[in-house]
Amino acid sequence: MSVIKVLIADDHVMVREGLCQLLGTQPDIKVVGEASDGMEALEKAKTLRPDVLLLDIAMPVLSGLEAASLICQTVPETRVIILSMYEKEAYVHRALSAGALGYLLKGEPSDALLEAIRVVFKGRYFLSPKMTSGIIDVYLKNRKKELGASRYELLTEREKQVFLLLAEGNSSATVSDILCISPKTIEKHRANICKKIGFSNPIDMMKYAVRIGVIDPEFWKS
Repeated sequence: MSVIKVLIADDHVMVREGLCQLLGTQPDIKVVGEASDGMEALEKAKTLRPDVLLLDIAMPVLSGLEAASLICQTVPETRVIILSMYEKEAYVHRALSAGALGYLLKGEPSDALLEAIRVVFKGRYFLSPKMTSGIIDVYLKNRKKELGASRYELLTEREKQVFLLLAEGNSSATVSDILCISPKTIEKHRANICKKIGFSNPIDMMKYAVRIGVIDPEFWKS
C-alpha cells in the first residue's frame, strides 16, 4: 500500500494540530511536515517533496495562491489542495490556474478531506462537494483555448496568413498564387506551422482555428 506524504500549511496552530490528528488515524497517509506561512510552505515543499500539500488560501508572507503557483512550478510532483472559506467560482478558477488540483471548503466533513487527498494523489481534480462539478469543466475548456491561442501566437505574420488560408480549405497551390510566393516556400511555412502548433493537416487546422476563435464556425456552413 502506498503511503501518501502530506505537508500541512496553515497559519493557525489549532487547525494544523486538528489536521495532524485526523490524518494520523489513516494508515495510508503520513504527515511529513507543517508550515505556518506561504514562504515556509514553499521552502518545506522543496525540501520534503510531499505527495500532497494542504494549503490554506489566506496565508501570511505569501498567499496560498501565490505559494501554490510557485510550488507547482518548482515541485511539480507535489499535488496541491487549497483549503478555503470562499465559495465563489473566481477563487476556484484562480486556484486551478495556479496549479492546484483540489479546492476544499473549510467546514466540510473529514471524509471529504480524506477523499480529496486520495483523489488528488492520483493526479485527478477534486472540488468541495458544496461546489458545482461544472466549474472544473469550464476551467479546462477555457484553459485549453488559452493554451491553443498561445501556440498560435508563436507563428510569424506570414505563417499566420498561410495557416488561415490552408485552414479555410485552400490548396497549397492556391495559397501560393494568393500570396505570390513559391509552392516550395508554402511547404516550408507549413512545416514551421506544424512544429509550432503540432499539426499541418487542413482539417485539423480548421478545427483548431475555430476553437481559438480566428475562424468563424459559420464559415464552414456556408
